[in-house]
Amino acid sequence: MHLIRSLCLIGTIAVWGTAASLATEQPSDIPAWLRSRIGEGEGQIARVVLQRARALYLKKVATGVVKNPCYFAMDATRPNGGRLGKRFYTICEADRSFRAVSTGHGSGRNIKGVANFANGKECAKNFGNALDSYLTTGGAYVTAETRTLFKGYYRNSAKQDAVLMRSFVQFDGEGETANARERDIGGHAAVLLRQIRFRWMPRSPYANENGCVPVGTLEDYAGGRSNGCTSWSRSDAEQIIPLLKDPTTVYIYPESQDIKAVAQAVSARRPHLSNSPYWNAVCLKQIGAPKFWSRELLEPILARYHRDPEPAPSRAAVCKP
Repeated sequence: MHLIRSLCLIGTIAVWGTAASLATEQPSDIPAWLRSRIGEGEGQIARVVLQRARALYLKKVATGVVKNPCYFAMDATRPNGGRLGKRFYTICEADRSFRAVSTGHGSGRNIKGVANFANGKECAKNFGNALDSYLTTGGAYVTAETRTLFKGYYRNSAKQDAVLMRSFVQFDGEGETANARERDIGGHAAVLLRQIRFRWMPRSPYANENGCVPVGTLEDYAGGRSNGCTSWSRSDAEQIIPLLKDPTTVYIYPESQDIKAVAQAVSARRPHLSNSPYWNAVCLKQIGAPKFWSRELLEPILARYHRDPEPAPSRAAVCKP
């Protein structure tokens, strides 16, 4: 009987697969090949970011939420661009692959005379989870459905009309990230159309009931800021999004507790020690101290002063032949 139980256990593990077997490990049991990637240099991942990302992944695998062999992480304390700008990580332990690419952070907003929580292009100072804040929220996410939508037509390099289709991977969060779906937080290519107008193209499969289609100027803002989403270059998005066909975890650092701890350390002028809360030194020098804006603080302000910088065009727009 003991032998039969053992054989059953072995069979169960074999069926469960590599991803599930990782769930039996402790988060601290990082494989040697992956430990070599830890650091704050170019193409490396900070220890705390990897540990939390891996712990989240193992937890979701153990509960059956995730079976994807890959998981993802982002370090929003690093600079966006430059030598240290590769701060979004794809980690697939089954085939020992690790890849770091660039990604944008939330732009935030400046409501003049009321509240300024805008971020520069290089380093993020402000973080938060308020609706319409355009801020990055650190914490735990699980990827959900992918939607590929028609955005409009634009002129390409050959002076011809091209179609912009953009895929968006929805994130679902928990805790401070629980309103991710309400905020339309997810991952997508850093490309959009500006200065949208409507043109009469009744034969287009994308034409509205009036025979009109949106036409705009293509803007590639890879290396820029987002509205709070994780945005990748078009080439990176083409490699990352297919890996998200099955749900998996995305961990974004820092969380509000980290932001507050670093802000307190800066305020107290405590020296940087090995046990100090982590923040990338280049960006910390630039921003002085980070700040977390809670939804309880910002949403009443945004409800009063909210203005869309460029309202989305109406589907029922009319154009002339």
